[in-house]
Amino acid sequence: MHHHTHDHGHDAGSGASSALEWLLPALVLLAAAGTYLLLVRRARHRNPALGWSRWRTGWFLGGVLLLGAALLPPLAPFAHGDFRGHMVQHLLIGMYAPLALVLGAPVTLLLRTLPAARGKQLTAVLHSPPARVLAHPAVALTLATGSLAVLYFTPLYNATVSAPAAHWLLHAHFLLSGALFAYVIAGPDPAPSRPGVRARLVYLGIAIAAHAIISQLMYGGFWVDVHAPIPRVQAGAEIMYYGGDFAELLLAAALVATWRPEPRRAATVTARIRRSCAGWH
Repeated sequence: MHHHTHDHGHDAGSGASSALEWLLPALVLLAAAGTYLLLVRRARHRNPALGWSRWRTGWFLGGVLLLGAALLPPLAPFAHGDFRGHMVQHLLIGMYAPLALVLGAPVTLLLRTLPAARGKQLTAVLHSPPARVLAHPAVALTLATGSLAVLYFTPLYNATVSAPAAHWLLHAHFLLSGALFAYVIAGPDPAPSRPGVRARLVYLGIAIAAHAIISQLMYGGFWVDVHAPIPRVQAGAEIMYYGGDFAELLLAAALVATWRPEPRRAATVTARIRRSCAGWH
């Protein structure tokens, strides 16, 4: 494990460029929240009886706020120069915000507001072979959790620190892979060939174990290639260990809360109950 530190502070002369650096993500987040609210209004207008859940709206806007906390000052500048801040930022972007955004059911909202022809096109894309492969829990798990070993056990993390474009690509990977995993495990939106609850709990257990192993190896300094003081790396490992555990517990709770019995299975159980009752008469 390396002991080098990076000085990423900004002097007064770079204040304008720093403001522009934070302005773009702020505008993107505001646009995302505004678009979601516009679609909610359209969905309620199109079908007032069905409406749209305020809880889902709250979850999505909460996810946007979490992304804002991660990508804007004061956390973002701190994360750029301190590994502890980076790990907090990683948890917010890759685990907490994705879960909240997914619980907002944006795909369902989009399907309710699109014209029928466009809705059929979107449904066809969701059920296409590439989408089925991408939405498989093993693929989502590899992208969301397996990539952490590549990031911290190779020079990749150090490269992203010194390259702004790579740094933003890393943020995008955290967000998209985290949202994919949350969607596959506990998303209320329709998913092609989503496995049963037991299988999803197994994949979630694997993710928990992988996070624990990676964070413990990082704390012990095994295989880690992070240019930062050892105490900061160890503190980052603790943040990853405990913060990741709590995020995955929330994901498990969301899985239980959003679980619904399969129609065929429910019908079979109902038929068995009726036959049993008929046998008593």
